[in-house]
Amino acid sequence: MIAAVILDGQLSLAERPDPEPGVGEVRIRTRAAGLNAADLLQLAGHYPAPPGWPRDVPGLELSGVVDATGPGAEAWRGRRVCAIVGGGAQAGAAVVPAVHLLEVPDDVDLVEAGAFPEAFVTAHDALVSQADLRAGERVIITGATGGVGTAAIQVAAELGSHVIAVTRTREHHEALRSLGAAETVLIDDVAGVDKVDVALELVGAATVPAVVSRLGPRGRLVVIGVGGGARAPLDLLAVMQRRLSITGSTLRSRSVEEKAAAVAAAARDLGARWAAGSLRVPIAARLSLSQVREAYQEFAHPGRLGKLVLVVA
Repeated sequence: MIAAVILDGQLSLAERPDPEPGVGEVRIRTRAAGLNAADLLQLAGHYPAPPGWPRDVPGLELSGVVDATGPGAEAWRGRRVCAIVGGGAQAGAAVVPAVHLLEVPDDVDLVEAGAFPEAFVTAHDALVSQADLRAGERVIITGATGGVGTAAIQVAAELGSHVIAVTRTREHHEALRSLGAAETVLIDDVAGVDKVDVALELVGAATVPAVVSRLGPRGRLVVIGVGGGARAPLDLLAVMQRRLSITGSTLRSRSVEEKAAAVAAAARDLGARWAAGSLRVPIAARLSLSQVREAYQEFAHPGRLGKLVLVVA
C-alpha cells in the first residue's frame, strides 16, 4: 500500500506492507482520511503517535470498507465504516480495534465519512461526557469554523441547546447558522455575549479569558484546542465565586477501552441523526493522497469552513 510518511519533519509517500488484523481487530481498505490539527503537530515533531500505532504514518480518522478481520471481529467484513485511530489513517489500509468502528449510513458518501469520526466523537465527548450539556442550556464554541467546531455546533443544536459560534471574521457566519448556531460573534465581541452555561474552547489562550468571563454560576469550561496558545491568565476568584468547573480532553492518548466508550456514546446519540441527514461534515477541500504536502500546507492557513479530506482510493 501507499502511505504518507513523516521523516525528519518532511512528508513523503512510501510503499508499506498491508497491516494484518489481530484478535478483535479489522483492516479497513481506506477510502478517505480527514486532516486534523494533531497531524500538523506530529509533522512538527510535537505530538507522536501513542504506543501500538504507526510512528511515522499520520492520520487520526479514516473511512473505507473492511476487507479483513481478526478473530472475534468477523461480523464487520465487507461493511462500510469509519473510525478514530491513534495514527496510520493516511495510508491505503489501516488496522483498527472493532470497538472503535462507526458504521457509515448507506446514503453517506465515504469521502465525507472519512472526516466524521474524529470531529464528531471529539465534540460529543467534550459536550456530553465532559460538560454534561443539556437541552435549553447556552453554549459558546470558539474556533467554530473548524472540523470539531462545526461538529460541535450540530451536536449541541441537536441536544436542544442555544449555540453561540465564535469566529475570527464574519465570512462564514451564515453557514454556521445553517449548521445550527443561534448566534455568531467575532472573537473581539465575546465579552458582550450574555452568560453561558458551557464553553467549548477550541482556540486556547487567545480566547480563554473572555470566554471564562461569560460563564455563569456552575458554568463548565472544556478545553480541547490550544492552537492560540497553551498558557492564559485565569481569574481564580471568579472560579470560586461562580463555582466554575474547568477540564480538558484529548482522544488520541486514551486507552482502547476509553476510546471504545467514547465511540459507543457517540454512536448511541448521533448514529440515527447521521443516518437521517441531520448531521453533516462541511468539506472545505478534497485532495488526493498524492497531494498530501499541498493538503498540509493548505490546512496550516486559517479561514476555511469545515474539513480538509485526503482521498486515498
